[in-house]
Amino acid sequence: MTLRRTVTFLACAAMAALFLAPVRAQVGAKGVQDLNGMPESALAALPGMNAAIAKAFVDKRPFPTIVEANAFLLEQKLTQEQATAMYVTAFIPLNLNTCTIPEILLVPKIANRMRIEFPEYRPWRNFEQFDREIGKYVGADETNRLKQYIFIPINLNTGTDEQFLTIPNMAARMLIEFKEYRPWRSKEQFDREIGKYVGQKETDRLWRYMTIQP
Repeated sequence: MTLRRTVTFLACAAMAALFLAPVRAQVGAKGVQDLNGMPESALAALPGMNAAIAKAFVDKRPFPTIVEANAFLLEQKLTQEQATAMYVTAFIPLNLNTCTIPEILLVPKIANRMRIEFPEYRPWRNFEQFDREIGKYVGADETNRLKQYIFIPINLNTGTDEQFLTIPNMAARMLIEFKEYRPWRSKEQFDREIGKYVGQKETDRLWRYMTIQP
């Protein structure tokens, strides 16, 4: 086999391994809380916050991404430095497969090159892949820190209890409901069925973590 054929074969094998790898999607490491799900009293205690801003924030959420949440906080007269200090403790996790550069750069102390590396390896399929690819650039400690700010969407039709339980502030009964209505076919079905139990705001928050695949 020639060198060129060998290289081509290895490249194809690597791609096949990636797409055949099991999808173990979930929310990243525990630690940073979800701003969309925190109790109002806990929000009020965050750096730069007060009771009035926390109430306004809760009334407005769920925010689609951290970019919208950040803009709202700045409208409430927080400085960007105050907002960033808050994000050390609480954040709106990034969907690794869709997050934009403005979202990525709101992660506290994130290396600027991650605006390239996060999109580069899409589709992200599991956190072993994340550890391997991002760890090459920033090392294990920083990779683990970044996992507090990210998630890979969970397939509603195949997700396990273990995966669903990584979603912050999720009611335990949802483990039953998520599986009860399989096969899931659409967001409209999710809104209708899950909304009966937790209301539209919480349904919208939970939907951020989901995908529907056969």
